[in-house]
Amino acid sequence: MNGSLRVAVADDEKDMRDYFQDVLPALGHQVVAVARTGRELVELCRAAPPDLVITDIKMPDMDGIDAAAQITQEGPIPVILVSAFLDEELLARTASDHILGYLIKPIKEQHISAAIAVAMRRFAQFQELRKEAADLRQALDDRKVIERAKGIIMRRAGLDEEQAFRRLQKLASSKNRKLVDIARIVLISEEALVPFDNS
Repeated sequence: MNGSLRVAVADDEKDMRDYFQDVLPALGHQVVAVARTGRELVELCRAAPPDLVITDIKMPDMDGIDAAAQITQEGPIPVILVSAFLDEELLARTASDHILGYLIKPIKEQHISAAIAVAMRRFAQFQELRKEAADLRQALDDRKVIERAKGIIMRRAGLDEEQAFRRLQKLASSKNRKLVDIARIVLISEEALVPFDNS
């Protein structure tokens, strides 16, 4: 994702909120939500999901890590965490795929710019991996449907495996439908031909 981003920021310190509201537009981004607490950040992001979240960790009522976890339950959004110090215990809690950056205060403009570039690049990679995984799962599901339909055709038409598959292909081609769609029709037809149990 390149160009201008819609960014939600959260910090319990007014100076930091003001800083983000000055620096992010200077970097070409739009600040669409400004929160003082973790709970407020969650509510604002639910109302209008941003492209990126930059949040302080230590905040009243809900810290930035817990807020990030709640926000990303609604859908994947990249998160950059901000802290006044490097804490190993906190870092251990950030080991999830939505936390894509970590900034230590005081933050310079170039640090924000670099963190955003890295976070968005990694987010795009994660999204691509998620899509590939979903496509693979769909392909496996489709394959199972086609195999079942092929078995039905083999049994009912007395064809071997290759002939049954070729018949499915020809049907898909003649009807201008996907192979898996024709296979599903075969499965539904088979269900319709199975005698109902009236007991």
